[in-house]
Amino acid sequence: MTVSIAFAGKGGTGKTTLAGLLVRYLIENSKKPVLAVDADSNANFNEVLGVEVKETLGHAREQMKVGVAQGMTKDMFMEMKIEEAIVENDDFDLIVMGQPEGPGCYCAANSLLVKFLDRLIVNYPYVVVDNEAGMEHLSRLTTNNVDILLAVSDSSRRGILSAARIVDLSSKLHLNIKHKYLIINLAKEGQEDILKEQVAQYDLDLIGIIPEDSEVRKFDLEGKPTIQLPKDSAALNAAYSIFDRIMDVL
Repeated sequence: MTVSIAFAGKGGTGKTTLAGLLVRYLIENSKKPVLAVDADSNANFNEVLGVEVKETLGHAREQMKVGVAQGMTKDMFMEMKIEEAIVENDDFDLIVMGQPEGPGCYCAANSLLVKFLDRLIVNYPYVVVDNEAGMEHLSRLTTNNVDILLAVSDSSRRGILSAARIVDLSSKLHLNIKHKYLIINLAKEGQEDILKEQVAQYDLDLIGIIPEDSEVRKFDLEGKPTIQLPKDSAALNAAYSIFDRIMDVL
């Protein structure tokens, strides 16, 4: 059985960093191989994971819409392109959705993409999806159920409101999501009580608060993969405590 965990949140909340830390957590707890899926149109999951991306599924979809080589069926073409788009690592693989569709009909291309993604996903015990706030890729490009949706907010009222809208949107899209939780990231010292008061105004299940961590900023500025944060990182340890609770739920 494949367990899927999806992150969503507005830009700047650190959701991609947290998705990368979850990949590391799963690997360290022998829950591998992990499939990491970058479903954010502003794709940078690979930078957090420290790998290079050369091909995206969005590009493959564009190519298929234009036409495939003579003697090759559309099924054969899409299967080949998905295999080319997988970035393989020792304990995890990464696949990047790429940019949203351009003008015109993509029904056939999307249907094929869904079919081959479903076939791919079952090879992994855990799938970690870094998604954009609108969750369009989850609604259009995968038919798999989502076990855990983690809406990530920064430590602001507007961030919490944005997370509440994401959770509400997930219901309106009629996605089969078993559990939905809020993570507050980048919290400053002494903010915990007021953040909990803000969360109480919405229908949100707060699973944890992660402190602001200078190590994360340093890694980001120096272009280091944040999946390699040191073990004494405050953000890493707080994230791991949250992931422990998620594993208990699963």
